[in-house]
Amino acid sequence: MTLGNDTVHPSEPTSEPARRPARPRDSAATKRALLEAAQELFASVGYDATTVRAVAERAGVNQALLFRHFGNKEALFAEAVSGQAMELLNEGPPQDLLRRILDSMLSEDTSGAELFFSVLRSAGNSDATAALRAELGAGYGSAFASLVCTDDPADAALRAELLLAWLLGIGLLRTVLRTESMAGADPEVVSRHVERAATALLGPAASD
Repeated sequence: MTLGNDTVHPSEPTSEPARRPARPRDSAATKRALLEAAQELFASVGYDATTVRAVAERAGVNQALLFRHFGNKEALFAEAVSGQAMELLNEGPPQDLLRRILDSMLSEDTSGAELFFSVLRSAGNSDATAALRAELGAGYGSAFASLVCTDDPADAALRAELLLAWLLGIGLLRTVLRTESMAGADPEVVSRHVERAATALLGPAASD
């Protein structure tokens, strides 16, 4: 339209996507946002397909802040997975650890299990992922070994790792391979079978 001698043109619509609201400039809040975004992406699309740019965009922060807090993608991956896995390990006594793992692994929300198994699927023999696997193996292995009814430390460690290997196999079949029997099984039925077998595995051996 025209006002006097001046012509006013209507503003052009923008084609740029709306930006996420800027997060407060708080270092701890920024780091938490990045970790949460990383956990969601690593769980949903895996390590290889997750980019630092996508993590930063999902968190609503500048990509440079990701590098400031974590250094690189491998270190971000290690901290994102380690934090959640160690929280599960430490949130209760070892006696309840198997039930906590089963509840998480058999939940309808598979994001936690998928994040954990992304460790196994990650490309990788990097120092960060190798250290992460060692940390998780030692933490969970020690917790289960402390429950074994034996005076032989080597036997306790072996039985603990056998239980861990079985749990990993169950998780892979249910969450990654999604086999018909395992993916469709009633979680309570699976838990009962696993707990019964675990009691036998961790209890006194016939020769004890």
